[in-house]
Amino acid sequence: MVAGLAWFLHSQLSQRGFDWALAGRSISGLHGRWLLLSLIPIFGTYLGRALRWAVFLKPMKPDPGIGRILSATIIGFTAIALFGRPGEFVRPYLIAVKERVPVTSQFAAWILERIFDLLMALLVFAFALSKVNASGIQVGSKLTWVLAMGGRVVAALCVFLLILLLSFRHFSVPIQRGLTAALRFLPDAQHARAEKLIATFVQGMESTRSDGALLAVFLYSVLEWVLIAACYWCLAHAFPGILTSLVDVLIFMGFVSFGAIIQIPGIGGGVQVVAVIVLTELFGVRLELATSFAFLTWFLTFVAIVPFGLILALKEGLDWHSLRRIGQEAVQ
Repeated sequence: MVAGLAWFLHSQLSQRGFDWALAGRSISGLHGRWLLLSLIPIFGTYLGRALRWAVFLKPMKPDPGIGRILSATIIGFTAIALFGRPGEFVRPYLIAVKERVPVTSQFAAWILERIFDLLMALLVFAFALSKVNASGIQVGSKLTWVLAMGGRVVAALCVFLLILLLSFRHFSVPIQRGLTAALRFLPDAQHARAEKLIATFVQGMESTRSDGALLAVFLYSVLEWVLIAACYWCLAHAFPGILTSLVDVLIFMGFVSFGAIIQIPGIGGGVQVVAVIVLTELFGVRLELATSFAFLTWFLTFVAIVPFGLILALKEGLDWHSLRRIGQEAVQ
């Protein structure tokens, strides 16, 4: 992410100047009280994620340990900040070990979590898109594609994700049987192993069959994004003059979430780069201020948890190398 921001700044600097003094003043002029207050909701998101994951676990373990799941969640997000994509798999692996359930089942829970997060991100973006379209704001060339294609992409992705959820809910057993039958060509030992993996994966999807569990997961997902919005709201107050209203905060959050999911032509991925583009082209913020705000947002939402995660990892006998090994082995 930092590399993406560096590339973007380099491309901008080749076209126009960058007032480093203004960027420095924007950071030094931060309101510390609001900055500290923003940590409360962003740290609260990790507890919300742990509570939601406990719902995924209940079909296999009726009384999951919230403290253990929370610890694995914090360590897992620390691994993501340190190692990128391979770190995604540290959390389901640690939860499986701590709760003594099959690792495959927790990869299934991770997929469910991704689906609900994507649905919430798409809903927030749909709100942002409706507000921008209704206001008639003129955007720059880099966001024209988002306005032109955003609604269609949101609709298509939402339909796809809902089909996935319905498949997990109503057709998991037939899918399990079909996959098991399709792998009959494997030698007996490998087929038995594949059959076990498929069974544990389907077991991890069991929570989708309960109306109460789905409702709980949805409510925890809403809570998650409310807390993220609260963090952004606090950051907007800590950095005055960037986002002036709650609607502005939600529009910013929606576009940034969408940009992080979809590789926007001319922008690509990376939360920081997308944040700078949205602030400069949609809200008319100067590049220097937009860059400072984007970096601050990234730091608080991704990096602030790292010291706590490292402390918990060391407490549990994990170090840098073991976390990286877990992530790499899980990907393979």
